[in-house]
Amino acid sequence: MRALVMTAPGGAENSEIRETAAPHPGPGQVAIDVAWAGLNFVDVMARRGDGGYTSAWPYLPGKEVAGTVRELGEGVTGLAVGDRVAAAPVGAGLAEVVLADAVLTVPVPDGLALSAAAAAPLGLATAVLLLTDAGRLTAGDTVLVHSAGGGIGSAIAQLVPLLGGEGTLIGTVGRPEKAPAAVDLGYHHAFARDEQLADAVRTATSGRGVDLVLDPLGTTTLELDLTVTAPGGRIVLFGNAGGGEVGTMPTLGQLMGGNLSVTGFSHRAYAATAPERLARAIRTTLGLQAHRGLTLPLTELPGLEAVPAAHDAIEQGRATGKYVVRVGG
Repeated sequence: MRALVMTAPGGAENSEIRETAAPHPGPGQVAIDVAWAGLNFVDVMARRGDGGYTSAWPYLPGKEVAGTVRELGEGVTGLAVGDRVAAAPVGAGLAEVVLADAVLTVPVPDGLALSAAAAAPLGLATAVLLLTDAGRLTAGDTVLVHSAGGGIGSAIAQLVPLLGGEGTLIGTVGRPEKAPAAVDLGYHHAFARDEQLADAVRTATSGRGVDLVLDPLGTTTLELDLTVTAPGGRIVLFGNAGGGEVGTMPTLGQLMGGNLSVTGFSHRAYAATAPERLARAIRTTLGLQAHRGLTLPLTELPGLEAVPAAHDAIEQGRATGKYVVRVGG
């Protein structure tokens, strides 16, 4: 089978397509013929060698796929060969065949394209869990989302109203020219992350601040988050897109003084320690896509050869929306 392989830390120059043996499932696993796979910033962090994202080289990236069941491992029930499924594999999803745990392999509803389903297991499921389990969204919350134009930010703009949110939705972007696109996605306001950002957020919230901050930027904007969060608000940190050193966390006095909470979120940790909760989120996203009109602006790549350049675009902040790649038939 063909697979994208990252041979060493670096960039696109260390990504190549190789012929490798197709894997066979072990107990509790499913082998999937991958039709489409989703691209995510976690692939970029693994590619550049960020700590904790790659255990060894060469590395096979790819953590969300959609396709058909090829083979069932021992003890797997509720699935059959030929079923259309979406899955969250540990890795190696940018390949023609991938292994996934059966608990994280979910049937795709009839009528939903596999290209759209490929965005559910990591990107859309993360957005759902950020708003529900981690962020505890309530109807009147004002929500601030950093990197609003990316795949997860695009999803959150649609998910907030679908999940019952009715408050103001504010997005931030890396460059001012990306702000109009974020508004087109559904954000009420979109601002560049510059020295005027705190004042812009205060103005947009009439000085009150925001109730929920969703932040994939490590701790680089944490002081800003603390400044613009309303009393009783929640800040959810769910990545380290900049790849820098993690800074100092808020003191107990800061948190108690504002009745604030700072929460960490990791899709990988959910997959390892609470797979049923992640599977529930995947089912929720697939249902919203099939029956409630949830859509993402997809950029469909024609094949694995196009992935390294797409990873470059994601890393450099040039990507808008969600990349998915056609892998097999």
